[in-house]
Amino acid sequence: MKLADMSKQEQSSMYEELKQSYARFQARSLKLNMSRGKPSADQLALSQRLLDPLDNYRAEDGTDTLNYGLLEGIPEARRLFGELMDMPPEQIIVGGNSSLSLMYDAISRLFCFGFNGHTPWGRLDKVKFLCPSPGYDRHFTICEVFGIKMIPIAMGEDGPYMEEIENLVAKDASIKGIWCVPQYSNPDGITYSSQTVRRLGALQAAAPDFRIFWDNAYCVHHLNMSDHDAVDNIYTACREAGQEDLPYIFSSFSKISFPHGAISAMAASPANIAHTKKYLNAQTISYDKINQLRHARYFKNKAGVLAHMAKHAEILAPKFSMVLDLLEAELTPLGIGCWTQPKGGYFVSVFLPKGCAKRTVQLCKQAGVELTGAGAPYPYGNDPQDSNIRIAPSFPPLEELKQAMEIFCLCAKMAAIEALEAI
Repeated sequence: MKLADMSKQEQSSMYEELKQSYARFQARSLKLNMSRGKPSADQLALSQRLLDPLDNYRAEDGTDTLNYGLLEGIPEARRLFGELMDMPPEQIIVGGNSSLSLMYDAISRLFCFGFNGHTPWGRLDKVKFLCPSPGYDRHFTICEVFGIKMIPIAMGEDGPYMEEIENLVAKDASIKGIWCVPQYSNPDGITYSSQTVRRLGALQAAAPDFRIFWDNAYCVHHLNMSDHDAVDNIYTACREAGQEDLPYIFSSFSKISFPHGAISAMAASPANIAHTKKYLNAQTISYDKINQLRHARYFKNKAGVLAHMAKHAEILAPKFSMVLDLLEAELTPLGIGCWTQPKGGYFVSVFLPKGCAKRTVQLCKQAGVELTGAGAPYPYGNDPQDSNIRIAPSFPPLEELKQAMEIFCLCAKMAAIEALEAI
């Protein structure tokens, strides 16, 4: 029976039973963590051979990777990212372990120097960004650091609502950019449709220096290697619309090899790459070429990466299945909430009844389960419905994940009954 169809007495009786189960979990003093999309120990072990000593440290062009040089990265690393990002290697800069750093630096340059004669964003009265929501909280943190006003854009099954985006950017020159996680979006797991990508590429923005920050973090992170999503090339869409300078495209090996020992990349138009290198040259002589060489030799090409990611999928798929099965078994019969069923990425996005997210997270924490804060996937941490919770199944071992999800479902039920004022 649906929770909303129960009498107040039935709801109250159920709540008392839930409280007893909740007290038993509290008595176990558990410490379970589903707060971030961290790879598990088993996933990290897949890349241990990456740390084996190399036979030599010269790149294929003869560059000694132990020494200075090659600001844009070694040729084989640029080529590897070119295959993954479907971009010409010469339009790629290979960075350090974090694509987030490349994004932060790209915005810093636009704030400090502008782009080819445009007013630096830091000299403007207002700078605004469109933020498809729920979205990646660290994108929003970058905006907050720079004082960028964030405008939430709702997400649909094809990606962010394009009509709203098109209307906003056409009318407001202070809107300078948009954040996009186009494949297996964080946290909903949505992949942008071909039509959405085309419309983004054809945006007619009032700001001549408008930019698309295309964070394709999960481009090979499938849960089933034979049945997965794919997203169209945003650079091709922009170039065909006559505005190839629109996108900055980012990717990394952070959830392929080691989160804190990976390599990352930014791809863009020739003009954007030249602009980036002009200022990057003052910032660094080169990124870690030794690590670039390790990755290029270990993975070799896209086929090598996909073979490696199939091993990740073997570890992750059972965890996602467990999460979805427990949600279905525990919450669906009561009519409590809904959730995404992604084909890849790192998250399951759960939407509970209005006003229940913060309370559910609080109850979970008090029972020993750490979740991402309610509201985190929204600009300024403000979920207007207080309903969304991001579940990250990757890090805990399977048995711990099962316990954590049992507690989550129990807490969601308690919060839903409390919201009905049945107690």
